[in-house]
Amino acid sequence: MTIVFIGDIHQMWNKVERGLAALPVLPRAAVILGDVQCDKPLDVLAEPLLSRGIAVHWIFGNHDNDGGPGMWHFLTSPDHNPVTAPQSLHGCVTEVEGVRIAGLGGTFRPRIWEPPAPPRLHGRAELPEDVRQMGRGWRPDHIKALVHSLGTTAIWPEDYDGLASQRADILVTHEAPSSHPAGNPALDALARAMGVRLIVHGHHHVNYLATAKDGLQALGVAAAWGATEAGDLLWEGEAPRHLTASPAGWTR
Repeated sequence: MTIVFIGDIHQMWNKVERGLAALPVLPRAAVILGDVQCDKPLDVLAEPLLSRGIAVHWIFGNHDNDGGPGMWHFLTSPDHNPVTAPQSLHGCVTEVEGVRIAGLGGTFRPRIWEPPAPPRLHGRAELPEDVRQMGRGWRPDHIKALVHSLGTTAIWPEDYDGLASQRADILVTHEAPSSHPAGNPALDALARAMGVRLIVHGHHHVNYLATAKDGLQALGVAAAWGATEAGDLLWEGEAPRHLTASPAGWTR
């Protein structure tokens, strides 16, 4: 066990601290699956991990801009986070403890792209004018806030396409693939295009390990829980939400 995947923390760092303190052997790296909701810089909040010598890697979730640009910068800004900001996994493939991990943060948003429908917009450069056309008569600060929200926490086709041409062992996403009843097959397709063997996701606050007919696996990690890539749960977080029957094509 060298990597721990941590589900949506939602400011519940006390559960992460308690879980780490009880482990007989510590992981060497952690991957945070989004929805941290930073009220302080991540470098400060992640002290339970960093102080134990655990490298911190992360993607963002749909709630990481709930507090506006300030909350977003507390997660992403290199000025706030000289240690953790360079460790973002979003939109790239990074070798973590010998494992090639790709990251795709955020969730599908109808204004941008909600597969299987084709994308409305492909890149962020198209967004300001699109929002201005939608919000004619809106105050400039309202337009700016929506541009920031969609520009940061949506899944963008330009990021998806950039990953699809690369190779990885594990794909970490905030949004779920089709292994979850509310997941999206577009993430299955991305994983297969990249030659991925495992998708690890957060967002839905559930714990499960599922296998598709072709051997692709998907691991859901509940809020503030810690899990290994094999699906072993290292500590408890928030009580998991109800999980309905496995979707067609997947076995849990």
